[in-house]
Amino acid sequence: MIRPPSRETAPRAAWLDTPERYGRVSRGFHWLMAALFAWQFAGALLYVTIGDTALTRLVGGSHFTLGFTLFVLVLLRGAWGLANRRRRHGAPGRAATAGHALIYLLMILIPSLALLRQYGSGKPFAPYGIPLMPARETKIAWMMLPADLFHYWLGFTLLAAVIGHAAIAVLHRRLWNEPVLQRMT
Repeated sequence: MIRPPSRETAPRAAWLDTPERYGRVSRGFHWLMAALFAWQFAGALLYVTIGDTALTRLVGGSHFTLGFTLFVLVLLRGAWGLANRRRRHGAPGRAATAGHALIYLLMILIPSLALLRQYGSGKPFAPYGIPLMPARETKIAWMMLPADLFHYWLGFTLLAAVIGHAAIAVLHRRLWNEPVLQRMT
């Protein structure tokens, strides 16, 4: 007979990942970041499609601060994931591992390039009023160049990878009747 978890272990266990389901912290990171990325991508797509308008400035006005927030969240989420990796479902397949590695690489690389560009621009950066980068009178061109060349394209590569990630989760459920999406919802 399987015994239900005791009152002492049930609340703690709900926060941690298990082989059957991601815990509340992992799910919270996942869905919060999904919503924030949706806002980021909406702003970028609006800018590309309709240009610099009041709507674009409304949605895209938080791009720098939100990008920084996502950068911090991805680092925290990565640390949490590493701490929980032994509690999670068995070893993922090669395609899943490669897909997740690509998404994490892009989630770290894209804001890193943006922060490098911001520092090189000489403009101050104070997300949430926290002064991270003071203003300088001179620009550092080599620091701005990588983001100028790659931030835009890597951002849309991340969008494609995220859409593919969601599509694969749905396919796992619909075609193979695997509860991949259920573990994260």
